[in-house]
Amino acid sequence: MAILIDTPMWPNHGTLWSHLISDTSLTELHDFARAHDVPPRAFDLDHYDVPQRRHDELVADGATPVTGHELVIRLRASGLRITAAQRRRR
Repeated sequence: MAILIDTPMWPNHGTLWSHLISDTSLTELHDFARAHDVPPRAFDLDHYDVPQRRHDELVADGATPVTGHELVIRLRASGLRITAAQRRRR
């Protein structure tokens, strides 16, 4: 069971963004986010969007850094991935 964070590389709002996920459960993910003051509005169905300025802090606090490719692989393997088709239905 792990909290994973990818390399900040997604541009928006004048910064780069990372994705924060759990490879086990959304409860684990929400608990980690809450404990580290990641706001609920940053949650996007299966991950939290985290600004680049928070990346190193979250790694120091226990999130495991991974590539974007590894993050997607682990999220799919967990069964928690929300696909584009599922997003459209919501």
